[in-house]
Amino acid sequence: MMNHEMKVFTGNSNRGLAEEICRHLKIPLGEALVTTFSDGEVMVQINENVRGRDIFVIQSFSNPVNNHIMELLIMLDAFKRASAYRITAVIPYYGYARQDRKVQPRVPITAKLVADLITAGGADRALTIDLHVGQIQGFFNIPVDNLFATPVLLDYLRTKGLKDLVVVSPDAGGVERARAFAKKLKASLAIIDKRREGANVSVVMNIIGDVKDRDALLLDDMIDTAGTITQGAEAIKKAGGRRVFAAATHAVLSGSAFDRLNASVIDEVIVTNTIPLDGEDRSCKKITTLSVAPLLGEAIRNTHNETSVSSLFV
Repeated sequence: MMNHEMKVFTGNSNRGLAEEICRHLKIPLGEALVTTFSDGEVMVQINENVRGRDIFVIQSFSNPVNNHIMELLIMLDAFKRASAYRITAVIPYYGYARQDRKVQPRVPITAKLVADLITAGGADRALTIDLHVGQIQGFFNIPVDNLFATPVLLDYLRTKGLKDLVVVSPDAGGVERARAFAKKLKASLAIIDKRREGANVSVVMNIIGDVKDRDALLLDDMIDTAGTITQGAEAIKKAGGRRVFAAATHAVLSGSAFDRLNASVIDEVIVTNTIPLDGEDRSCKKITTLSVAPLLGEAIRNTHNETSVSSLFV
């Protein structure tokens, strides 16, 4: 009888999170060499037997995005050729998710392309957190479990003693997320009316809703250049907001994001560790990082045991 033992491996995108997940699962992190040849090509070697095993490969599509995608694809191929029983791609942060539709002529739908690559690479399932838009699940031809970091963020926010809280969506597209969050915190809802002038450039127009003399929580799925979130915070302050907090699952934080956050009126920025915040160039005293390792660990355990993952979809 085949031994479908669970094994967890990782590339180089977020080793700290993978190690934390393994501690939660009380199993060792799998041994694999993921490096590059002198010309930059990715080289992978699995250093233990995985035949007939239930494999989980943890890899976020963080900077450098393309390198980390190639690492995952090559690892998937290695496990497939090593006769793994089943391979689950665990992608805490799914990059290219913002390119999910044709917004103008002659542009690609890259989120779909990356989904096809993961399937072609050999993944039997995918597990991720807070996709930019839920319909990306339909881009895959394999089962996808899209977890939500909501319970992780909620548990922390309930300790903050927020008064007369209003949850603010930074744009119209995030209203559904903000409304669900506000309901769980018994808070009111506001929306920032924003006109985007170009890629990664936004202009705040006005606030729909009451933020005067209230604590405000700006909620989004990711913070990239931090332009939207910092401009939104300024608009809230100008409208009479008391304290401004920002919360997002994915701390992409590219370009001048750290300078913007440090100089902003935001009191605290709450993110998770789907993307690592290692190094002096990725530090900010305003940032609080929460761990999604227990959430992902339970999802991996349930997937391995063939039990429901839906209990984690809150």
